Amino acid sequence: MDTVIGNKYLDVFNNLDIEVSKKLEGEYTVDEIINTFGNFFFNRMFLDITSIKDYKDISNLKKLSMSLDMSKIILLLDKDDAISKSDIFLSKLVSMGIYNFTADSGALMYLYNNPNIYRDVAHYQEVDNNNDASFSQTTTGNEKKKKIILGIKNITDNAGATTFCYLIKNILEGYYSTMLIEIDKRDFTFFNDKEALSIKEDQLDSTINKYDGVDLFIVDLNKSKKDYLCTEVLYLIEPSIIKLNKLVSINPGILSELRDKKVILNKLLLNDKDIANFEVESNLKVFYNIGSVNDKEDNSNIFIPLLIKLGLIKESNDIEEDNSTKKKSIFDIFKK
Repeated sequence: MDTVIGNKYLDVFNNLDIEVSKKLEGEYTVDEIINTFGNFFFNRMFLDITSIKDYKDISNLKKLSMSLDMSKIILLLDKDDAISKSDIFLSKLVSMGIYNFTADSGALMYLYNNPNIYRDVAHYQEVDNNNDASFSQTTTGNEKKKKIILGIKNITDNAGATTFCYLIKNILEGYYSTMLIEIDKRDFTFFNDKEALSIKEDQLDSTINKYDGVDLFIVDLNKSKKDYLCTEVLYLIEPSIIKLNKLVSINPGILSELRDKKVILNKLLLNDKDIANFEVESNLKVFYNIGSVNDKEDNSNIFIPLLIKLGLIKESNDIEEDNSTKKKSIFDIFKK
């Protein structure tokens, strides 16, 4: 079932061919919207931007994007408002992971059936001097090429970032020209991936700019401070008691630092109740739970929903199996 939040354009939503389970009419603060829909299941949401109080304050939209799954939300812009249609505003939407937006009411059902991924809206993206948008760019002549930089970082010791990088690379290389990079370590060599790079922290900028033909970089950040260079950073936590206690004893403020960031639970099987307890005790919102994986098996069913949620691939009821996601044998690593 679908949900609707309408104000100026409520009549547009009323004419859509959808089954509505919940509808709000009027103007609401971001907190009110989050409190209403944060734990409410919906297939898609049609959101009239004029329903968001003070939507021109970009921090409100950023807060919304961090609290709701924006891949399920279709944002109708105000066609009478020059600000909400400006290149800068649209660029900021993309930088926050908001990809499904339009000022054309006739395009709503198209986005409903064919939601955008980053590639569809990359042309809006700008890299400005204040780092609001963290997409890297290279210049060839007068042409700028946008690159996606996905950073992966262990928060607890050995939370699985290296294997995580390798497994999602096997999926994403079916959609993008992809490169693995690790900083200040050489662990990728054990996967026998000859195209993976091991570099020093101060080489990351120049390395990314060097490879014009690569669309997406997956970076194992390790202990580097290069998070700011990434389009998105996923922070991996192994939520065992000993790992968490050790983490907090070493850095008592770490949980506060992770607030509003994309936290991934990895390497430990948890049920929904366990995850809810973790969120309450840590005061963190879990972006995704990986659980325990066998790196010798096909784990695409675990990672594809995450990549869809990140907007890196499109949701599909019939995802074709390719060579990158076929089941592998443990002995395949010796054949390279």
